Amino acid sequence: MIELRTPTEIEQMRPAGRFVADVLTRLVERVDVGVNLLELDALAHQMIRERGAESCYVDYHPSFGAMPFGKVLCTSVNDAVLHGLPHDYTLVDGDLVSLDFAASVDGWVADSAVSVVVGTPAPADLALIDTTQRALAAAIEQARPGRRIGDISAAIAEVARAEGLSINTQFGGHGVGRTMHGDPHIPNDGRAGRGFKLRPGLVIAIEPWFLATTDRLHTDADGWTLRSGDGSRGAHSEHTVAITDGDPLVLTARG
Repeated sequence: MIELRTPTEIEQMRPAGRFVADVLTRLVERVDVGVNLLELDALAHQMIRERGAESCYVDYHPSFGAMPFGKVLCTSVNDAVLHGLPHDYTLVDGDLVSLDFAASVDGWVADSAVSVVVGTPAPADLALIDTTQRALAAAIEQARPGRRIGDISAAIAEVARAEGLSINTQFGGHGVGRTMHGDPHIPNDGRAGRGFKLRPGLVIAIEPWFLATTDRLHTDADGWTLRSGDGSRGAHSEHTVAITDGDPLVLTARG
């Protein structure tokens, strides 16, 4: 069921958005050669405790997960792009890391993701990250009353296809509110002018993610981490956005 939030409720969601943005900012600052993925998860966990927030991930167990997730942060490295389960891995120069974080503050959820390169970046990795960021910006521009879910999806796809990328629609954006994942589903490809008509009060997570040379995924042995089918690298950008009577409100804006 698609739920619409009142202006008061959207104001109540702002602290969750700020918290998620602050956590990701701290994590990006911490990412460096020699840092272990479990250290990043521990930092996110510490910030959750200090804020009195709740993790959306630690007990999360959807049908596609092998077990409850058990960590508070998704860390997807190189050919991993989504749902990366933090494990004992130490980052090395040139790694491409996607960090995805969602938390609940005072009963309201926000969800966001960012991709960064560790140390010396490869131009292809920077270009892939930039494509996800431009696709996200184009999609947010469509998040206005009277437009449709298909307009958001089509905006993402247009940016991706201009760079020669193929698109997987199995995982994409979603509604956000009292829980992390709700209706509507927002695929990263679609037809403009189709789908649910956007209305003030709709709060959604928009999350373009792309793989460099494929749209196929396979699940890692950990039962969670999704990797590219051909070993190529992936990048992921995400914001929680509220539809208002005016411009889109990016609740998880950083900086």
